[in-house]
Parts: sequence; structure tokens; C-alpha cells
Amino acid sequence: MKSTDINFIERLQRQEEDALEFIVDTYLPLIKGVTYKVLSPLRNDGVMEECINDIFLSIWNNSKKFHGDTSDFRKWICAIAKFKAIDYYRKAMKKMELTSGYTEVDTEKSAEDELIILEDRKELLQLIDLLEPVDRDIFIMKYFLGIKNEDISIKLGLTKASIDNRIYRGKKKLSQKATNLKLGGSVV
Repeated sequence: MKSTDINFIERLQRQEEDALEFIVDTYLPLIKGVTYKVLSPLRNDGVMEECINDIFLSIWNNSKKFHGDTSDFRKWICAIAKFKAIDYYRKAMKKMELTSGYTEVDTEKSAEDELIILEDRKELLQLIDLLEPVDRDIFIMKYFLGIKNEDISIKLGLTKASIDNRIYRGKKKLSQKATNLKLGGSVV
């Protein structure tokens, strides 16, 4: 027996593969549309294809939980597609945030280059440590944690202009102290 508009739900719930083929043939454009709407900002076709495959797998695995007719089925798979796509979007954004928060490891760099980068970062932290506690907190939040100036101002109870000024002055101080170190002067 072959799946049709009338019996495909029953056949899907009995885990008949031709029912899944029928659903893919019938509902693929709909699922692609829902997925594209959510995931298009990522501009990653691989993620989109993986999400669509995961949607069909979820439909297959959860088919016994569905109770209703064809119009309800359409709404059900749209909901699955939407929420799966949102999950994929969140995962991709989290991954982007994590990778942009750390210095990327370049396969072209040697171990010595990586060590120099780590030492430079360590020296920078030592320089930042010489700033006043409020300025130090601002620099760590801004440049190491990637927090925006507006959010820093809210967390510290200062105005955004005050944060901007402290960052400007702090950069000047750090630049002068770094120059003194290169010239053999003292840090303090």
C-alpha cells in the first residue's frame, strides 16, 4: 500500500517509510520556507540543510504523539520546524559569540607565536591591573568580556559618557605605561 493524502498520518505513525517520503515530497517547500525565515540571517546553507533533516527526523520520531487531521498535521509540522530552526539559530549564535570572544587559533602559527600572544595578553592584564579598580573593571568588561558601554554603565551605575571618558583616559594611561616599559622605564 502506498501513502496518500488520506492515509499518510496512520502510515507515518506505524513507521512506514513511504509515509515519510510522502511527507518530504508534500511538505518540503513549507518546511524550507519556515526554516529559511528563521535561519536566513546566518547565511549558512549547511546549517539550514542540517536543520531541515533534523525536522524530518523529529516528525518521524514523534509521529505517535500527533493526534488530528491533515490541517492539524500541517500546523504541527510548522511548529516543529519553527522551534527546531530557532534552536539551530540560538546554537549558531552562541557558537559565533564564543569564537569571536577568543583569539582564533591560526594553524599557520607556530607554538612560539601562540606563546608570544599569550605573554602579550598577560602583560596587558598586568598593565590593566595598574589602573584604578573602576577603570580596571571597565576595561575587563569591555575588552575581555565584550560587554557594550551602555551595559557597563548600567552595571556600574555610571553614565555612558562617564564610561566613554574612562575608556579614553584609560587607553591613554595604558599607552604611556606600555611606552615606558619599552623604553626601560618603570611601570608605576
